[in-house]
Amino acid sequence: MPHERSVFACRGCGYESARWLGRCPGCGEWNTLVAVSAGATAAATGVVAAFPIAEIPEVEGQRIGTGIAEFDRVLGGGMVPGTLILLGGDPGVGKSTLLLQVGGNLGRTRTVLYVTGEESAPQLRSRAERLDALAPHLLVAAESNTSHIQSLCERHKPDLVIVDSVQTMRHPDCPLSPGSPVQIREVTGHLLTLAKTHALAIVLVGHVTKAGLLAGPRLLEHTVDAVLLFEGERFSPFRLLRALKNRFGSTQELGVFQMEGAGLCEVPNPSALFLAERALGSSGSVVTVTLEGSRPLLCEVQALLASPAYGTPRRTAAGIDGARLALLLAVLERRAGLRCGQLDAYVKVSGGVRLEEPAADLACGLALASAFAERAVPAEVVACGEIGLGGEVRGVPRLEERLAEAARLGFRRALVPYSGTPRAGADMSVVRVRTLAEALNAVLGPAGGRIRESDRPPASGAPG
Repeated sequence: MPHERSVFACRGCGYESARWLGRCPGCGEWNTLVAVSAGATAAATGVVAAFPIAEIPEVEGQRIGTGIAEFDRVLGGGMVPGTLILLGGDPGVGKSTLLLQVGGNLGRTRTVLYVTGEESAPQLRSRAERLDALAPHLLVAAESNTSHIQSLCERHKPDLVIVDSVQTMRHPDCPLSPGSPVQIREVTGHLLTLAKTHALAIVLVGHVTKAGLLAGPRLLEHTVDAVLLFEGERFSPFRLLRALKNRFGSTQELGVFQMEGAGLCEVPNPSALFLAERALGSSGSVVTVTLEGSRPLLCEVQALLASPAYGTPRRTAAGIDGARLALLLAVLERRAGLRCGQLDAYVKVSGGVRLEEPAADLACGLALASAFAERAVPAEVVACGEIGLGGEVRGVPRLEERLAEAARLGFRRALVPYSGTPRAGADMSVVRVRTLAEALNAVLGPAGGRIRESDRPPASGAPG
């Protein structure tokens, strides 16, 4: 029998060395290297074979629907047997609640194993009763040893295994404490093998750091098949589920939930919910249409300009990138003549949604100009377009789908890039604009309604 090889791994960063070192070269800490078995990670020797890709049989079996449409949407239609999914999010955002509801839905017709390392079985039972998740085939095990989890899977043969959380699990061959990078790596590798060999769908709950990144080694995200992020503002009932990685579906889909007393409820029409409390006739408010995968989503962009309390103007952005806000303010000042660069600027997207795509630029620019002019943009107007540094309004993809969603919710006028050629519906007029200045004139009047000749930037070559 060959001698089992050992390596020395750092408890803090996971750095491996063939010999013991007093100071870890990876993180610089002293006396953190301990001996661990390399048997779990060593490649097994034996005869292997390769096959032409066309002769490999197709994967049989349909996706497992969870009974929660928003969750299935983000996964691409449901969970694929044999997949390993990582669900991360801030503490208290509702990760365990969501998965317990998934387990309760599937546990009525399929066998589900819920492995908890953070709660006792009576605590989990009490929460399941509140969520109406007392399903007959939902099995609960308060366990943290991956070997025992494997034994439970071989005995009960579940279709879904929920592990809450991966930071509390431990591999029997690794002496390090749970949550250490090496321990997380070994646990994930063990569970990945279990998922592939037994055709199980396994969902891991993962913690996040203060920076909002998933805790543990980066290898964790590379190993799993899908990485889901559950996010939401602390004082907002809305929760957003998005995919950062998905080998079996799109990473552009968005699931929207609302936290209530009985758990998480799906929001099938988030656009109407986000706009329900919109203050009509208020300056600095413009609605835009963003795309989250296959779903057009209407969001309200709010802006506020105020005199600076200190010498340096303040820039605060919630829901958009702060650098994007600074760019739009510069374009408004130099290309549209609005002297707003010396004012404090605040921009917020209602509902806790974060607008990543540049199609929201036009709405942000109009909201800032509306706040500067103290003149409201008409409530029936929706704006969509990208703004370049030259002040031009550039095209956006799938414009007709965006306008169709806006028309369905009662908007009657749309500001779109001139390059787009959408077919205007009977209930909506489309205004095509080439520049940001044209857009301002279309909804706020000439030059945004509050520009004096003395406020305009000096012409090229003229004295300032």
